[in-house]
Amino acid sequence: MRIALSIADFSTPNGPACLGPDLARVATTADQLGFAALSVMDHYFQIRMIGPPELPMLEGYTTLAYLASQTRRLKLGTLITGVHYRHPGLLAKIVTTLDVLSGGRAFLGIGAGWNEQESVGLGVPFPPLAERFERLEETLRICLQMWQGDEAAFHGQHYALERPLNSPQSLTRPHPPIMVGGSGERKTLRLVARYADACNLFPGPEVAHKLDVLRRYCDEEGRDYAAIEKTSMYTFDARGGSRAVADAVAALRGLAAAGIQTVYFGVTDVYSLTPLEVIATQIMPAVADL
Repeated sequence: MRIALSIADFSTPNGPACLGPDLARVATTADQLGFAALSVMDHYFQIRMIGPPELPMLEGYTTLAYLASQTRRLKLGTLITGVHYRHPGLLAKIVTTLDVLSGGRAFLGIGAGWNEQESVGLGVPFPPLAERFERLEETLRICLQMWQGDEAAFHGQHYALERPLNSPQSLTRPHPPIMVGGSGERKTLRLVARYADACNLFPGPEVAHKLDVLRRYCDEEGRDYAAIEKTSMYTFDARGGSRAVADAVAALRGLAAAGIQTVYFGVTDVYSLTPLEVIATQIMPAVADL
């Protein structure tokens, strides 16, 4: 099993003036300790599961570009970009830019999005859910077309691109990996089977069932189920000591048994760096053979 780091809280103890250096220390530490990837939350406002909307929230791809310059090995992406946040042609260019400047370490994490409050707050259109899924499929098609170097005009239900030129091309070939986030059985997992290289599922007792559904869709689409990376999430608080470590190992073993290969850790008190060292020295070795 691979362990990755997910950063969703930008409220550092030292305040916004030190946020850049504080983030850089987290990223370089994760890079040196052997974390497989680093993701950042892609929201405009902080989400209610973490805190009030007034808490600091950085723009995702600007943050990743900065962290790319601080690291050498980590894969870099968002967990997860809402499809309505950016025009698909621009999104393909943004992820390509991150891939080129990071030396081929970018991935695209994307989903249908959900937080209406932040879109209304900043005046960003927030279509109904059914339309967001339609836009998600078109966005996936556009990104793949642009990464293939196909400049033919694209005319969909929601987007029209007369010349989807992408220069320079991504260093990662055939394209930066695409992760579709969400557990919906009717639409999301079908899009994973049709277009994605990875899924991101909420942890819980339904994971094995969700992966069975994904396997069925892969059979229908003629996709190799084994070629899709199965990922999930876990929240870790090292202040719980040995009990927290044991609970984490047990949870990861359960996720691995269900079919999960990579877990993105949301880490409490991550800016102290100590929890990252605990994960690297006490949790990674215990789950490396899963």
